[in-house]
Order: sequence, then C-alpha cells, then structure tokens
Amino acid sequence: MLTLKTMLLFGLGGQELLLIALVVLLLFGGAKIPELMRGMGKGVRSFKEGMKEADDAVKETSDGEDKK
Repeated sequence: MLTLKTMLLFGLGGQELLLIALVVLLLFGGAKIPELMRGMGKGVRSFKEGMKEADDAVKETSDGEDKK
C-alpha cells in the first residue's frame, strides 16, 4: 500500500485513492487484478535483482582498483 510520505507527495487522500481503486476495478475487472499485481511483483523483483547485480559489479570494480 502507499506510504504516508507517498500520499503526501502526490497530494492524494483517502477519497481519491478509493476513486482510483474503483476505476481500476471497473476497467480491468476483479479477475484480472490479481494477474496485474502478480506481474507488477515480478517486475519489482526483477528490478531489485538488477540493482543488486549492478551494486555487486561496482563493488567488484572498486575492490579491484583498491588492490592495485
């Protein structure tokens, strides 16, 4: 769910979030939403793995330079 900081950033209150949720429900239907959320979860997981790999590559590069 959205954090308080994120809601303040976008200026969204409870009523606006409820309206957005209802519009999404109407557009995609109740059966399609779990599939969409599953896809988003896979995307976030893939992004985090990519960031970790990039961090590891930067650490390996900086470790190699420190030894020289």
